[in-house]
Amino acid sequence: MDMTTSALQAIGLFMVTNIDDIIVLSLFFARGAGQRGTTSKLIVGQYLGFGAILLASVAVTLGAGLFLPDAAIPYFGLIPLLLGIYAAWQVWRNGDDDDDDTERPISALAVAAVTFANGGDNIGVYVPVFLAVGTGALVAYCVVFLTLVLVLVLTAKFVATRKPIAEVLERWEHILFPLVLIVLGLVILIEGGAFGL
Repeated sequence: MDMTTSALQAIGLFMVTNIDDIIVLSLFFARGAGQRGTTSKLIVGQYLGFGAILLASVAVTLGAGLFLPDAAIPYFGLIPLLLGIYAAWQVWRNGDDDDDDTERPISALAVAAVTFANGGDNIGVYVPVFLAVGTGALVAYCVVFLTLVLVLVLTAKFVATRKPIAEVLERWEHILFPLVLIVLGLVILIEGGAFGL
């Protein structure tokens, strides 16, 4: 398989497995609107979270599957679920005070945790693909994926800053952010069969 074919396949695989991140990242951008460093925190967080997914996928591909059993992946749904419950509790406790954005700080680690939890199931998609390609193609996949992480974050920023979308996000972010995280966590838990669900 030549590198061009590998790169094109990597682009397609990344798009299919990460398109839902645009919604989550757009909500993070809405939450961090007006805060200094929001974009850089989201970029760092997305790279940390996706880097962990990619590292786990490559490690499993290379035979280190013992450190992350398949049965553990659904439990990563607890991360966005708990973050969503905490965000909902903050809204309930403080109301939606748009004038005080310092109450809703964006953390690169929170973005990384949500990214990893949301994409943990991608490990199960990436491993068979990585097993089927040679070392050169595997490197091409990793380079393409890591390049597209930045494109993904910038696309989410673009979406979140379009006036009609930004107005909706600004008005409803305090409800949508915790709701999306809670639903995301529940979907990961239920679809993965965590706790016998």
